[in-house]
Amino acid sequence: MSDRIRPRSILTVLFAGLIPMLAALLLAAPNAQAASLTEVTGFGSNPSNLRMYAYVPASAPAHPALLVAVHQCTGSGPGFFSGTEFASLADRYGFMVVYPSATRDGSCFDVSSPQALKRGGGSDPVGIMSMVTYAEQHYGADASRVYVTGASSGAMMTNVLLGDYPDVFKAGSAFMGVPFGCFATTDGSSWNSACSGGTISKTPQQWGDLVRAAYPGYNGARPRMQLWHGTADTTLSYPNFGEEIKQWTNVLGVSQTPVLTDSPQSGWTRTRYGSNVTQAPVEGISIQGVGHSLPTSGMAARAISFFGLDGSTPPTNPPTTPPTTPPTTPPTTPPTTPPTTPPTGGTGSCKVGYVVSAWNTGLTASVTVTNTGSTTLNNWSLAFTLPAGQTVTSAWNATISPVSGAVTAQNLSYNASIPPGGNQSFGFQANHNGNSAAPTAFTLNGSPCTLG
Repeated sequence: MSDRIRPRSILTVLFAGLIPMLAALLLAAPNAQAASLTEVTGFGSNPSNLRMYAYVPASAPAHPALLVAVHQCTGSGPGFFSGTEFASLADRYGFMVVYPSATRDGSCFDVSSPQALKRGGGSDPVGIMSMVTYAEQHYGADASRVYVTGASSGAMMTNVLLGDYPDVFKAGSAFMGVPFGCFATTDGSSWNSACSGGTISKTPQQWGDLVRAAYPGYNGARPRMQLWHGTADTTLSYPNFGEEIKQWTNVLGVSQTPVLTDSPQSGWTRTRYGSNVTQAPVEGISIQGVGHSLPTSGMAARAISFFGLDGSTPPTNPPTTPPTTPPTTPPTTPPTTPPTTPPTGGTGSCKVGYVVSAWNTGLTASVTVTNTGSTTLNNWSLAFTLPAGQTVTSAWNATISPVSGAVTAQNLSYNASIPPGGNQSFGFQANHNGNSAAPTAFTLNGSPCTLG
């Protein structure tokens, strides 16, 4: 991303008050005992002139796990070292951290060029891979335990690295990013306003195909993914969170229906896909009312736990299908069981899929509207009645009004049309007072829909 980006488009919200730490130390020997941030030069192929900083804590064993921690726009490797908790967690658990540092104007990472979105294609991913290889060869990093995390531009790079190098990275944790390929451009620009604004929506298969196209012919295991986003993010809009979940559940071959929904902390909604374990194939954490300012205190530790770097052991091969039985250990905040018998509706030229994921006083609903007729639906409007006690607190891919009772969900500017056989999806979060049931009937542009 370049200096031509408008000020609000340069992701200045994140860590705006941090002063990057300048690393002026000489290259340390791999067996150095001092726990200090060290700049490494001459680390290998580096087409975009990235800088590499390494942190090896005194607690690191001979062959430590490796975490690549990628900064936000306007940031730096030393700034991410001093402004996040990953280094202190490395001290505690003995893993090594590499902090790439972008040097182009704006200090953003390239997640948009055709070169960046292809394995070995060039640009920043190649430079970061050289850092990984150097860490393995010169610091003894364990090639079987390589992970990546990042914020904003770094979160986008986390998505890109997992797509380009699925055989290298075992898992990723992306704080307020966008799906792999969402930021793609072909005109030389590094900013994609449609993606940043949350107006790009694809099917899970389409998102998954973009990832698979980065490394054609690869049939090995795919890295697990943890995703974080604030509902009030206006820099990389909140709908990108749902699109990322669609992408990575498809890539990992697990159901989009969560096997767990809970609230591990006030204002948080956590969903797990494919398995209800700490190292699930896909985990999403949505944080109510938070803007473009993650990760904050305590979140890095949850990422480290998701990786298994806190002493727990991640699964060698994540499950490819959701479990057929509920988890035996309930979450801290037990989810409310959704209705087992789906409601019945009308017989019009539309169909509505409605999936509820509920916990003690909250829920999320994922809604898919399918046009089963023969003509295109434009400017769609879906009317339904929320059960008593349910109140909408936020929505994505649609506007919903009023917030309770008989409500209407209306399209946004980018998803106004539904072709014959096509569909549009939206969702919302709501509070409830014990009744998390689904609505019993829907009408689309005045016509009743079937449910299924």
